[in-house]
Amino acid sequence: MFLGIAFLGIGLWAWNEKGVLSNISSITDLGGFDPVWLFLVVGGVMFILGFAGCIGALRENTFLLKFFSVFLGIIFFLELTAGVLAFVFKDWIKDQLYFFINNNIRAYRDDIDLQNLIDFTQEYWQCCGAFGADDWNLNIYFNCTDSNASRERCGVPFSCCTKDPAEDVINTQCGYDARQKPVSGISLFCHLAQGAFRRALEYAGCCGSICDTVLSSSLVKEVDQQIVIYTKGCVPQFEKWLQDNLTIVAGIFIGIALLQIFGICLAQNLVSDIEAVRASW
Repeated sequence: MFLGIAFLGIGLWAWNEKGVLSNISSITDLGGFDPVWLFLVVGGVMFILGFAGCIGALRENTFLLKFFSVFLGIIFFLELTAGVLAFVFKDWIKDQLYFFINNNIRAYRDDIDLQNLIDFTQEYWQCCGAFGADDWNLNIYFNCTDSNASRERCGVPFSCCTKDPAEDVINTQCGYDARQKPVSGISLFCHLAQGAFRRALEYAGCCGSICDTVLSSSLVKEVDQQIVIYTKGCVPQFEKWLQDNLTIVAGIFIGIALLQIFGICLAQNLVSDIEAVRASW
């Protein structure tokens, strides 16, 4: 119950900082997903369950205990249904995930919490976009259209950039022009000038006078995006992560399910004991 209150407090504090509480209508203004909803929904569910379970047990209130049992049973049923549907309709789930990510890519600059969530996801899974870096064409600041006057045109967020162990400070401009293909050695030099140039030469294994040859060669005219940014999409990377950690994920879900079943059984047993004692009066 107290953990639920803490989650609710964090969610309301975040909304207050963003001015949502002073302008409730702004809740619907965000085109993408607001991560604050996670704290509010999870916190609300935990508070309701905790309140009903604790008060019901302490006060021997059968109504609250039955409510706790039924509510927990509904959550368990929804989780079970979602798991079965996700297994049966894999392609549909993938399409919905693709649509969800792209919808949030459009709203990347609209909300700082959403921006941080996307950056964390791309850094953790070493991915960029839903199925590739070109998905960032959906964002008005990163698309490659001629009408886009943004400095971030034809680029990606810094969270898409491959990490250089030698860099202690995050280069938030590393994604600039990352998807723009240079057409000459000079433009390649300009494209890779901010730190990525060194990595490109190390990747090519060249040094000294050989670099001049590399710069003028046709092989380098097509920039390999893998030198600078992650090219794999987050949907395939999530699938790969899920397959690699299937045992752990399954164990967590089974553990949660067992705790829920245990809670339901415990509440029902307590209700039966209370009713048996009252019947004997």
